[in-house]
Amino acid sequence: MITTDLIKELREKTGCGMMECKTALGEANGDMEKAIEVLRKKGIAKAVKKADRQTREGFIGSYIHSNGKIGVLVEVACETDFVGKNEDFRAFAKEVAMHIAAANPSYVKREDVPSELVEKEKNIQRELLKDKPAQVADKILEGKMKKYFSDICLLEQPYVRNDKLSITDFLNQKINQFGENLVIRRFVRMTMG
Repeated sequence: MITTDLIKELREKTGCGMMECKTALGEANGDMEKAIEVLRKKGIAKAVKKADRQTREGFIGSYIHSNGKIGVLVEVACETDFVGKNEDFRAFAKEVAMHIAAANPSYVKREDVPSELVEKEKNIQRELLKDKPAQVADKILEGKMKKYFSDICLLEQPYVRNDKLSITDFLNQKINQFGENLVIRRFVRMTMG
């Protein structure tokens, strides 16, 4: 049975609308985890539709670690100043800044990584896999490169507060919540020393 409490709980976890949560719970026969998966798939589809819309507004989120030795600034863009001034949107930017402080990515997305670094990493991994059969080595290399990108690219990292979500998933939830395109453009992470 799908109760309003269950719908509310799903809404709090995902940031999706009440009707979307009710529909997802119906599709998942009341199973919370399956409903989250249904919403994630739908959220990603909605986010893809909004990806080509221009983002000229936004907010610069910041985070200073309690010891005062790590600080982060992150630019998160949106389409309208209405969303840019929204407290939930600003809280999202601050969450991303906190994640950057904790996870220490080097780049926003895979496309930002210089090709010479990617080739260097591939060559290192190929050298380690030289004794494996070619088909096996290719599969392992693919997995190693995926791990490499998830270590250094913000959008591919598991979100520090919920490792079942990547930062891209978290961003897509917010795109779904606000109903407009959001882009994490750039960040700066500073440490003492």
